[in-house]
Amino acid sequence: MSIEFYTKQLGFEMGDQWGSAFATVKRGDLTLWLAGPESSAARPMPDGCQPQPGGWNRLVIEVEDLAELVAKLKTFGVGFRNEIIKGPGGQQILVEDPSGNVVELFQSR
Repeated sequence: MSIEFYTKQLGFEMGDQWGSAFATVKRGDLTLWLAGPESSAARPMPDGCQPQPGGWNRLVIEVEDLAELVAKLKTFGVGFRNEIIKGPGGQQILVEDPSGNVVELFQSR
């Protein structure tokens, strides 16, 4: 699971944990559920499809200083899908958590 990534690097607080199967982490009013390989969420679907991380759906976390956070995460060897890009609403970058899920880090204008 990606508990340390969210708690130590993105400022979430630890919620509940049930072994390596399942945990929750919290940031403000957001609770993120993390499912490990032993969780029921990892079981194949009736058609045989296996749950997989990745894709383009993502959690967006608003941050105060994107450049500073990105520099810090790079020192920990965190993988990014792109560089910081600027748009009409602010700046963003896509980071992958250790489980391969995409997280957008966003700083508004």
